[in-house]
Amino acid sequence: MKPLMFKLLEIFLFLNFYYACIVAEEKIQQAKRTYIVHMDKSSMPESFTDHSMWFDSSLKSVSDSASMLYTYKNVVHGYSTRLTAKEAESLGKQRGILSVLPEVRYELHTTRTPEFLGLGKSSALFPTSDSMSEVIVGILDTGVWPELKSFQDSDLGPVPSRWKGNCEGGKNFSSSICNRKLIGAKFFSKGYEAAFGDIDESTESKSPRDDDGHGSHTATTAAGSLVPNADLLGYASGTARGMASHARVAIYKVCWLGGCFGSDIAAAMDAAVADGVNVMSISIGGGLSEYDIDTVAIGAFAATAHGIFVSCSAGNGGPSPSILSNVAPWITTVGAGTLDRDFPASITLGNGGKYSGVTLYNGKQLSGSRVPLVYGGNASNSDEGSLCMDGSLISRKVSGKIVVCDRGGNARARKGVVVKAAGGIGMILANTDTYGEELLADSHLLPAAAVGQKTGDAIKNYIASDRNPTAIIGPGTTNLGVQPSPVVATFSSRGPNPVTPAILKPDIIAPGVNILAGWTGAVGPTGLESDHRQVNFNIISGTSMSCPHVSGIAALLKAAHPDWSPAAIKSALMTTAYTACKNGEKIKDVATGGPATPFDYGAGHVDPVAALDPGLVYDATVDDYLGFLCALNYTRNQIKTITHRDFTCQTNKKYSLGDFNYPSFSVPLETASSKEGGAGASSTIKYTRTVTNVGGARATYKVTLYSQTQAMKFTVVPATLSFSAQYEKKSYTVTFTASSMPSGTTSFARLEWSDGKHIVGSPIAFSWT
Repeated sequence: MKPLMFKLLEIFLFLNFYYACIVAEEKIQQAKRTYIVHMDKSSMPESFTDHSMWFDSSLKSVSDSASMLYTYKNVVHGYSTRLTAKEAESLGKQRGILSVLPEVRYELHTTRTPEFLGLGKSSALFPTSDSMSEVIVGILDTGVWPELKSFQDSDLGPVPSRWKGNCEGGKNFSSSICNRKLIGAKFFSKGYEAAFGDIDESTESKSPRDDDGHGSHTATTAAGSLVPNADLLGYASGTARGMASHARVAIYKVCWLGGCFGSDIAAAMDAAVADGVNVMSISIGGGLSEYDIDTVAIGAFAATAHGIFVSCSAGNGGPSPSILSNVAPWITTVGAGTLDRDFPASITLGNGGKYSGVTLYNGKQLSGSRVPLVYGGNASNSDEGSLCMDGSLISRKVSGKIVVCDRGGNARARKGVVVKAAGGIGMILANTDTYGEELLADSHLLPAAAVGQKTGDAIKNYIASDRNPTAIIGPGTTNLGVQPSPVVATFSSRGPNPVTPAILKPDIIAPGVNILAGWTGAVGPTGLESDHRQVNFNIISGTSMSCPHVSGIAALLKAAHPDWSPAAIKSALMTTAYTACKNGEKIKDVATGGPATPFDYGAGHVDPVAALDPGLVYDATVDDYLGFLCALNYTRNQIKTITHRDFTCQTNKKYSLGDFNYPSFSVPLETASSKEGGAGASSTIKYTRTVTNVGGARATYKVTLYSQTQAMKFTVVPATLSFSAQYEKKSYTVTFTASSMPSGTTSFARLEWSDGKHIVGSPIAFSWT
């Protein structure tokens, strides 16, 4: 009898589980989410006189209740809406629908810089302020704090007549607040509100107003006006200015407390193209995907086709390889390096050991006498004690002491708040092996300093070996001329490019560590609720900070060379980038302590002065990008989704990624299969490039190759390029003969063309799989 009862119980439980699965699946099918619908413009039936009528009819055919969030004209031809999965599938089968893509949620990639980049020098190459003021930089981010002095317009003339944008009013933001510097401000929230409900205007402003700080920081980095006597709490004092301080700024708020949503981003890019921006700066990233389902890549293609330079942050996924965002070849993908400035604070232990950390704390310092020291992991009943997570510390064990907290798990400054709440009076923030020796400074709310992994381990070893460990944290200072600099930031996302390995990414690095720029008045410098300090400038880090540096420098180049295409500007930035510090040593990687590689820094560190006069450029047109997509074997519909062009790849033409006219080279290779692991086998690959002479009318360039491996042989034909006129084009072919190497092997080389005045450099990366 019992076996029968157990059998019946088993059947009953199974049926319950099966029913629950059916109900769950039904709920999933009935749940609505946002989709971006790409329509084939040429397929509109003749019965419709307007595309919006066609859009509405297509939507009503699958849903009586759905409405359009946005309609798009420039970067997408179509609309966004909320649908169930079944409705989306049905819509996708209609004639004239190219794709119905689920919306992606994106995240933010969160003074002295102009001098470090050489922009403090006088140069005849720099554009005049009048030509610079014709360039408009569009910033897609968290909005703007318009009252900042970085947006003062006293030295600017009338707004360019071609500008079609405007200043939108809303919560805490008057439409009259824009001026000749901040010439436009818009906000896009329909996708965000469709996902999260109506914006709670008691916590964030439904307007272009920046409640976060990130957007004001990126905007002022790219194109902020000169502001004397700028600093953060006494640190990094000096004159603050954006890279293109005379350029105009247009703000497109697309990021909110809940993130940045694809439908809002597409609408903002659509508006920026229509408004007439010259540069689009996007410090935002999402997951990796093919280009035809990547909203930012699709929007950036349309912008590029309109002559707009698009720069995006590479992401903060380093030092792990191949965790990159924004890798489309028509986007300039920017990684992060350091400045020659830091903010040291001394740490002295009870055993006499002296160490250095970094801090931006400026409050009351600890007394000169040593203070008891404890490791958070020893002052907690929780596994999270070492990380100083909320509620993890035992007050009687940390009260009146300096607490050592491991980095990770929660915000760095948040750990100090946890320590303070438990009665601690100071904090040492110790890197683990995940973060290595990278030091990021924070405006802590109690005496604190961040230290690298080696120092952190030494301090923790001291605590473990001493019955009464003590320490003292000294005040922070600003230190200039730090060497070596730049170095690649640990957090900066690296290659190889996981979407298209034959395109080297990131393209370039720029300053992204401890960057001073404008800030919001809505939150303190840490962004924490308990931080009520008001500052006009803040110091933060991320590829979000490096991206607007390149955006602003691109604006400089656009002003100096208004007829240059986005690809030409990108090429100038890349081929003039440097890979060695002032002392002659190769740029290092903080994560390893050793030399960095093109997978870390792309073409190198941006050099704006050299980029103004590159000599030669690798230009690219829409036709080149179409050939690139054909080389990827994209279908007609995929190509049309990205480009809005009715283009079919020619069956009798051979398309090659190696012939795509990119300023860098990435050569993915397969390890030969044999019992010896492929030893002795070799392969031959040819890459063709075309350069345009943008220097003097007559010039002769000779090629030089540098390689770190004997496994690769190179030939360049021709080895000399002679130009007799400006804008003349010449092509060359590089033949790589590669010996097979074990899978996972990487190697690097460099190709340079020089006429004695210019050096036009291209990195070469080899990877075997």
